[in-house]
Amino acid sequence: MTDLKTRALAYHEQPKPGKISVEPSKPCVTQADLSLAYTPGVAEPVREIARDPANAYRYTSKGNLVAVVTDGSAILGLGNLGPLAAKPVMEGKGVLFKRFANIDVFDIEIKANSVDEFIQTVINISPTFGGINLEDIAAPHCFEIERRLTEALDIPVFHDDQHGTAVIICAGLINAVYIQDKALDAVRIVCLGAGAAGIASMNLLVQMGVPREHITLVDSRGVIHAGRTDLNEFKRAFARETSARTLAEAMVGADVFVGVSGPNLVTPDMVRSMAPRPIVFALANPDPEILPAEAHAARDDLVMATGRSDYPNQVNNVLGFPFIFRGALDARARRITQPMLVAAARALAELARESVPEAVLKAYDLERLAFGRDYILPKPFDPRLIERIPAAVAAAA
Repeated sequence: MTDLKTRALAYHEQPKPGKISVEPSKPCVTQADLSLAYTPGVAEPVREIARDPANAYRYTSKGNLVAVVTDGSAILGLGNLGPLAAKPVMEGKGVLFKRFANIDVFDIEIKANSVDEFIQTVINISPTFGGINLEDIAAPHCFEIERRLTEALDIPVFHDDQHGTAVIICAGLINAVYIQDKALDAVRIVCLGAGAAGIASMNLLVQMGVPREHITLVDSRGVIHAGRTDLNEFKRAFARETSARTLAEAMVGADVFVGVSGPNLVTPDMVRSMAPRPIVFALANPDPEILPAEAHAARDDLVMATGRSDYPNQVNNVLGFPFIFRGALDARARRITQPMLVAAARALAELARESVPEAVLKAYDLERLAFGRDYILPKPFDPRLIERIPAAVAAAA
């Protein structure tokens, strides 16, 4: 851990602080260049944009520029450390946007005293951007922020912790359910974690055909059931009539477990109590709800995914947000809709079933990789992602 800390700090500090920079995209080496880049030439696109705001997409970088915005209230599993501490993560998102989808990013860390102030700040800066990516904002405020910004703006607004995670979970579940010879509209699902990721993932699964009554949502106080009076509106939508009150009770006979909560909350006995051919997505990072070795020891008929790169079937958001935004920007979409997210999930699932190119094997130092229990999602460095996912999203838009 000390070695990782040393290397990580050196990586962020050297040879210059931070991970992103702004580079001009046009030459500016002569007086003629300067007269076009700035005065007097710059007046011409200004006039064209004033005449027709859509010309901003023609004459500026707006159409390929995304704001990665946070208040630092839920930083990458580290909690509420404030907007400044969130900046390394937001810069990291910028690196991923650029590396995987050639999208430029300004990271915007906002110190706001209320949800209203945060929302108004984003609205005020929105003319600069072709899209808004909300990041590391705690639930339940994140739901209201995403909803109100989507209503207020004419550019796509995307909360990666909600919708990005949901897309990758759903893509993995499409294939895991297929491998386990089950049907998505028939499986019974337990989701541990009722924050942004959990609720968004379950909503997307409902959109994809899972009956809402087949989903049992569990938070830190236990099963979310119809008798509870402490539920916000987002949890209340999943409150159901059930006698189960604890996670252990909810897991009995379940086909699928999705964990977006914390470490070591699932026991081998819980896994043993699940239905035949179970599916376990233990996605807490860095330590999952149950370690793969323990889960596989409990059940030899298991398909398992985690959020970690050192185990098979990593549920990694980088499979989603760069390509979803690429498709939305290319289509000049005003919204990122549920059908666009479903299209992304299905395209990811379909890609994992195809033969793996040699370039992917080389990138991961593998001799062989084929669709099956240990490969239900594409690898992030698969060059086909940029071809398939944006096209599917744009078509749905």
